[in-house]
Amino acid sequence: MISPLANVHPKARIGKNVTIEAFATIYEDVEIGDDTFIHPNAVIYPDTIIGKGCKIFPGAIIGIINQDLKYRGEKSNTVIGNNTVIREYVTIHKGTSDRMTTKVGDNCLIMCYTHLGHDCIVGNNVIIANNGSLAGHITVEDFVVIEGVVAAQQFVRIGAHSFVAGASLVRKSIPPYVRVAREPLQFIGVNTIGLNRRGFDKDMIKQIEDIYRIIFVRGHNLSNALEIVENEMPDTEVRKQILDFIKSQKEGIIKGI
Repeated sequence: MISPLANVHPKARIGKNVTIEAFATIYEDVEIGDDTFIHPNAVIYPDTIIGKGCKIFPGAIIGIINQDLKYRGEKSNTVIGNNTVIREYVTIHKGTSDRMTTKVGDNCLIMCYTHLGHDCIVGNNVIIANNGSLAGHITVEDFVVIEGVVAAQQFVRIGAHSFVAGASLVRKSIPPYVRVAREPLQFIGVNTIGLNRRGFDKDMIKQIEDIYRIIFVRGHNLSNALEIVENEMPDTEVRKQILDFIKSQKEGIIKGI
């Protein structure tokens, strides 16, 4: 149902069973998937794709031109996956020539007043709590939980299944499977609660804990720690994921205990 008081451009592509409430604005070149609900006063700007079963709450602004001073109007877009919830007054800016897109995956919850800057790539099943602020070019992998009032610096990467404590300042990349807190931001343990909830078996969780004990707890410098992990820990997919992540972060990762 589309309210007669909604402003929907005739060139917008609207799926089946979509609700667009009064005073929402949908620009041209917008695609909205089936069963999505757009609340009053939400604004969806051009070159935006909204997936199926999404809920866009009042005051959310999706796909607006970014704040990058290098942006020259290049054709870029914003993509929101299926079954994702965008709460009140969230702002999501379209991409630039860096990635040409800003993307949020499936089954995400982006809570009130959060900002996602241009060229952010957010994976599936991610939760970002109230007043999160992600600068441009950030990657957030699957199943990450970011508590409220977290600010992240541009170009950092936040690894899968990690947990970021509230009011943290993220200046360096965060490897997968860990919990981080304090100032400056540091490793405080493996995200065992999250991993248990998602069905990781005890042996896999123990291996993750053993790997990060070498990397963050035993006092090795990072290059030596990675060498020890590579030489002494079983060659598994989890080990490969952690090593590949850390080695790829040219600007470094968060501190150990």
